[in-house]
Amino acid sequence: MTTPMRIVLIGNYPPDKQESMERFAQMMQTGFRNLGVTAEIWRPVVFFAKGASNTTVGLGKWLGYLDKWILFPLLLRWRLRAGHDTVRFHICDHSNAPYLGHLPYERTGITCHDVLAIRGAMGFDDAYCPASGFGKILQKWILGHLSRAKLLATVSKLTLKQLTELAPGHPTPQQDWRVIHNAFNGHFWPMPEDEARELLHQKGIRLPEPFILHVGSGMTRKNRRMLLDMAAKAGSQWTGTICYAGHALEDELTQLANSYGLADRVVSVTQPDHNTLVALYSLCQAFVFPSFSEGFGWPLIEAQACGAPVITSTIEPMPEVSGGAALYASPSEPIAFAEALLALQNETTRAEFIRWGFDNAANFESDRIMNAYLDIHTLAPVTVH
Repeated sequence: MTTPMRIVLIGNYPPDKQESMERFAQMMQTGFRNLGVTAEIWRPVVFFAKGASNTTVGLGKWLGYLDKWILFPLLLRWRLRAGHDTVRFHICDHSNAPYLGHLPYERTGITCHDVLAIRGAMGFDDAYCPASGFGKILQKWILGHLSRAKLLATVSKLTLKQLTELAPGHPTPQQDWRVIHNAFNGHFWPMPEDEARELLHQKGIRLPEPFILHVGSGMTRKNRRMLLDMAAKAGSQWTGTICYAGHALEDELTQLANSYGLADRVVSVTQPDHNTLVALYSLCQAFVFPSFSEGFGWPLIEAQACGAPVITSTIEPMPEVSGGAALYASPSEPIAFAEALLALQNETTRAEFIRWGFDNAANFESDRIMNAYLDIHTLAPVTVH
């Protein structure tokens, strides 16, 4: 008879606080369960780094490596001895590709969210991810395991293309590598205007309208300065507010805002909670995502699902993920971004991009994406006689 399908998801090391990957693992678990699949998450346990305040730098980082790369593989092998002959496994984050060597080859899949760190370690400047000497060794190790994966999903066509370029000869005919886009890892919707404004007021966020929004970190590849550059180029034709949500504003941006005379038009919302983020997406005049380099770009579809018109880079995978339902400009051309913003002052144009954005966002609903994952894991059904 056919046994009920069960899948074990391999999550990330909790002290590393990789929020997006934790949300992805939770989304996978919920999605599989909604399809009637028994799903659980196994994560590396905290032992050696139990007293460390930070596992991304210094001694705590090396103690965390002991937990992740020595202790957890031993635990995986020990747990597999207790059975699990019909269980399938899926590693949620490609940076954990070395675990592939400790899991059953035919029944283990992995999601590759990007190859930015790998390409950065190999000297590709367009990845905007420089690596230390040890980082280069680590990324080579990750690529070696990733290239041998039997079942692999990349979150964009660009990532699949880049991975196959980095791993010559792969995928082989025996390997199944395919594109499965990310699904939403939370509920995003167009929050009513009055509700959104009241929520921001209660949070103490004073945000004069109209405003443009950026969501993300201060990493160079996120190109946050573009919002200041484009506002400066727009001049008196656009006098709205610039809102940065995510990491606190870095000193360089504050100084640039001062030099442009825009300091009183900049608002920083540090680490907003989910509902606050939805409110910001729902109220903004435009969501601006001028990134130089991404593996997917979750904020693009989050903004579209909330009814925000999107202005983003011409660089892939931004056009792929936004589905043609955005205005596009070179991330090195502030004038082009300013012109796109001014185009959205036309209400007919704005309404069209909002409608197209809703249509595109519908392609990333969880059930559709999880059915694709179910398909990749059931190519060779597990049966018991």
